[in-house]
Order: sequence, then C-alpha cells, then structure tokens
Amino acid sequence: LLRGKGSSPFDDEGVRSIRRKVVKGGRVEGYFLSSYSARKLGMKTTGNSGGSHNLTLTSRLTQSTDDLDAMLQKLGTGLFVIELMGQGVNYVTGDYSRGASGFWVENGQIAYPVHEITIAGNLKDMFMGIEAVGADTYNMGAKTTGSILVNRMKLAGS
Repeated sequence: LLRGKGSSPFDDEGVRSIRRKVVKGGRVEGYFLSSYSARKLGMKTTGNSGGSHNLTLTSRLTQSTDDLDAMLQKLGTGLFVIELMGQGVNYVTGDYSRGASGFWVENGQIAYPVHEITIAGNLKDMFMGIEAVGADTYNMGAKTTGSILVNRMKLAGS
C-alpha cells in the first residue's frame, strides 16, 4: 500500500518485500520468514524480517452486508470480545489463554458488558472454528481485519 503504515520496499534485513497471499481458500500458501528462520527451515526468506507489512484478513465468504449487527446476529448468544489483555499464547503447542473484556450477546443483541474474564482455547481449533469474517473492518497499525466469529472457546470469570 503506497504510503501505508506498514509499507516498506524492504524488510528489516534489507530483503525486498513483495505482495503475496499467505492463506488462500483456507490453505496456508506461505509463511513469514526472516533469513534466519528460513535457513533453519531449509527455505527462502519471504522478506518479512520484522513481521508482516500491511496484513489484511478477508474471507471469500464475507458479504458486504456482514456489518457488526449482522455478525452479532450470526453469533446469536455468546461473547463479543472488544479487548484482549496479557500474553498467553504458546506458539509451540498452540495453547491460548488471555484476559478479555467485551459484551455478552443474547439473541443477536448486546445484553450487558463483561470484564475481568479469561478466554482459552487452542490456535488450531480456533482457526478451524472460524465461521465468519465480517465486512466491518478494524485497523490496528498495519493490520486490517473484520470481526471474526469463532464457534467455540472456553470462558472463565464471574
């Protein structure tokens, strides 16, 4: 993206960065590899030393009408997370546990706020459990995504 927040013709190691798809049709098509990690894996660097550049998550199943209200209707009853706290991801095992706050949703409508809770799961199950990605885009630095509906996670708190 010309003049985008994460735009750079080169990564942190001076390797040319290029536009590419990382996931296509639900299948991993590429990785984010620095020279070091690429050598360790017997692969080539992807020009991503220092992380991704202007990463955008979309779904071919997302409709333009999938705004936040539509996503809450798809959720039905469950937790709408708006903030995550702490570090709780084990990239080796995939175990995931984070503090969260947000809103409890009943019949597609926000019922009441919740805070000081914990959500937990496993990254593999979470990725496999993505049921929808909304058209309601949110930008965080150089990353853009719509709301993500995950079908099942563990909740703890009062």
